[in-house]
Amino acid sequence: MAVQTKRTSQSAVKVMNESSLDSIDRNLVALLQTNARESVTTLGKKLGVARTTVLARMARLEQSGVITGYSVRLNQAALERSLQAYVGLSVEPKAGRDVLKRLAKMPEIKLVCSVSGEFDYVAWLRADSPNALDALLDEIGEIDGVTRTNTSVVLAERINRG
Repeated sequence: MAVQTKRTSQSAVKVMNESSLDSIDRNLVALLQTNARESVTTLGKKLGVARTTVLARMARLEQSGVITGYSVRLNQAALERSLQAYVGLSVEPKAGRDVLKRLAKMPEIKLVCSVSGEFDYVAWLRADSPNALDALLDEIGEIDGVTRTNTSVVLAERINRG
């Protein structure tokens, strides 16, 4: 297995690249992405290896930075009534920094990514109601530098690994 060592001021950190993961590592990561609370024994049975092998591989994947943590995925719809939407934003040249500053002040916006293609940015947002979403979209559209928006409302999640 190819492992590179990267020196930092604190310590040596082993960094694995994707090609250094074998099929058991990749399958283990996929199983953990599906259910990070799966027991080590069950993971071993699904992978066809001993539970000690699973423990050793998980420790190695954590040490090497492939696995950086474990988290809980919340069912936001069950916790709160809300709409999710993705908004494509086109901005004037050199206006991106100011637009991002304004977007960062809006708590309904959960994620903004710069993208290639038709838009400059895509924002993921949450609103409490259709009226709140409409008002938020108006607010986004009025930001100086935003020239165009295109909104897609999320109807249902089909796959969520995140």
